[in-house]
Amino acid sequence: MMALGAILVLFTACSDSSKNFTVKGVVSGADGQTMFLENVGVSSVKIADSIKLSAAGKFTFKQPRPPYPDFYRLRLNNQWINFSVDSTETVSFSADAGTFATSYMVEGSENSKAIKQITLAQLDANQAIGRLRKDYDSKLISDTTYREQVLEAVEAYKEVARTYIYSAPMSTAAYYALFQQIDGLYFFNLYDKDDSKAYGAVATSYDFNYPENVRAKHLHNLALQSIKVIRQQRALDTESVNVQEINYLDITLPNLREEVVKLSEVAENKTVLVNFTTYQNEWSPALNMNFAELYEKYNNKGFVIYQISLDTDKHFWKNVASKLPWTCVHDPESAYSQIAALYNVKQLPALFLINKKGEIVKRIEDLRALDEDIRKAL
Repeated sequence: MMALGAILVLFTACSDSSKNFTVKGVVSGADGQTMFLENVGVSSVKIADSIKLSAAGKFTFKQPRPPYPDFYRLRLNNQWINFSVDSTETVSFSADAGTFATSYMVEGSENSKAIKQITLAQLDANQAIGRLRKDYDSKLISDTTYREQVLEAVEAYKEVARTYIYSAPMSTAAYYALFQQIDGLYFFNLYDKDDSKAYGAVATSYDFNYPENVRAKHLHNLALQSIKVIRQQRALDTESVNVQEINYLDITLPNLREEVVKLSEVAENKTVLVNFTTYQNEWSPALNMNFAELYEKYNNKGFVIYQISLDTDKHFWKNVASKLPWTCVHDPESAYSQIAALYNVKQLPALFLINKKGEIVKRIEDLRALDEDIRKAL
């Protein structure tokens, strides 16, 4: 009977462990600080558990195993370690509180090791672009140099990401690589013909391996949307439109009061600045202050602003937009905006100037010359 009891206990323990996964490890230099385990969903982040770390820094989290491969993160203050849980039962970490997000070690999950490399590549690109912006704002580099080097930094990230996307498109590392962002927009442009192939590769693999997973369905819809818009771009022959710089593509989006506002109605007999933006970016307040000066200076001469927010946080957009005197609309498609794609928006902010004849007279590349550009258009 004792032997049978021992077997039953052992069986129960094995059965319980198969239903759970474990995240454990050590974080040095975090005595008294609280670390959170968070589940990162498609559209939200939920706290799964937390622990107050001691001087020893040891921690253990046990959670129910997700029905499909899923994403989690350890959060300490404003730093995150992203990882995934698939077939693994235990993922182990060792980290230091000061360099929590970048210098950690991970064992027990090859996908989580890959996610670390992808994260570091993303950080490299963001830091490189941040330095370029400072040089550009200080007039140390030209417009052309700035654009070329920003694209080089983006491409450097994508080169790392593609190795994971095309070598194992069904992996969580591939999914993670596909959805990394800069300035609120994804590195991989959903409406670029080459980047669309990356979406298609991961979407096809997720469709086959995890057909009922919400991420598979999300990817499937994005891939179909990408194909549709790319076909529309070819049909519209936008290169011809840009050469002629006439008959701009109209925009119809809701304002703060959920009233649909057309660009063509705002722009009638006006000189209008069309701006694609996100208020959540650090450069947004300074940009809007610049716009406010120009709006006050030229509004009584027939100058208006039509500002399109691509913010994912609609509440945040409303709070900021309610304080602005010009037309503010919101595109709920955010980073997947078909309108932004049709205007060939590659990075934010993007600005276009339309004169009173309804002609796109300029795509603004140099904000320092915006005042002069507006005067010429008027």
